Amino acid sequence: MATERSNEADYVRPVRRLVIGVLAVVLLGLFLLWRIDSPRVERFRTAVVDAVVPNMDWAMAPVTRVARMVEDFSSYARIYEQNQELRRELQQMRAWREAALQLEQRNAQLLDMAQVRLDPQLTHVTGVVMADAGSPFRQSVLLNVGERDGIVDGWAVMDGLGLAGRIAGVGQRSARVILLTDSNSRVPVLVQPTGQRALLSGDNTAMPVLDFVENAGDLRPGDRVVSASDGGVFPPGLLVGEVVLASDGRLRVMLAADYGRLDFLRVLRSRPAERIEQTGALLRPVDESGAPLDPASGLPLAPVNPDVAIPPEGDTLPDAGPLEPVPALPTPLEAGGANE
Repeated sequence: MATERSNEADYVRPVRRLVIGVLAVVLLGLFLLWRIDSPRVERFRTAVVDAVVPNMDWAMAPVTRVARMVEDFSSYARIYEQNQELRRELQQMRAWREAALQLEQRNAQLLDMAQVRLDPQLTHVTGVVMADAGSPFRQSVLLNVGERDGIVDGWAVMDGLGLAGRIAGVGQRSARVILLTDSNSRVPVLVQPTGQRALLSGDNTAMPVLDFVENAGDLRPGDRVVSASDGGVFPPGLLVGEVVLASDGRLRVMLAADYGRLDFLRVLRSRPAERIEQTGALLRPVDESGAPLDPASGLPLAPVNPDVAIPPEGDTLPDAGPLEPVPALPTPLEAGGANE
């Protein structure tokens, strides 16, 4: 029994060595074949690859499936993380929504108690952006609303959040909107909380420049920028964006409007500010002829003699002292007797 096992072992060892040697020679030949730089060898290598690789698809199928399973598992893990993050954000948004509803109700109650009169004409017309006329030298869009919808040149235009531009050209069925980023756009703004007034100047970039700032040292990145009513261009208080400090050291504004997705725009109906011709009428009531009236009694005030100086309020006339009698003048007869 032991003799048979020893004979089998003596037979297997030479065969194993022979197989290993042949395999080493084949691998060495393949290595040398793949390293030889010759057109004939290159054609031979191409023929071998074309003959062997298509027939090895069955061998690569398990590897391909395993790779797909690993990729699917990784994508599932990413989707699960995104789902958890969206759940957390949704919970936070629900809390913010509840707080916003409470603040809206509280604001309505306060407005009702204070009897605040809101402008009923500040409504809007929503239009669809038909074409984008943006270019390196002009930033504007076209809306599908025009004179038939009551659009007036100069009205403010907003997207869902912030100020986007103003109407600069009205047709019967369309209107052109010049954006705040256009080089021809100049908008008066107010920076909060400092209350400084400035001019927002477009320069065909995504962030317009803040010019003519009263005191630039008081501004900080993140300050809120809203529209001002200077010149009657825009209604006051419209959100424009926030202050940022650019790489060139200039103060710019990161606009709140999403210029990458301007699909719908709202055109605000705004009437021009009422011009005050007579400031005195705001301080003192007048009658039909324009004469001033007493605010307490409503009666006409006594005319004022321009030759008589009226001392300012709070001042008194100086004390002239006791009055002395004036001597009587002589009569003509007494004067004649005296001459004689």
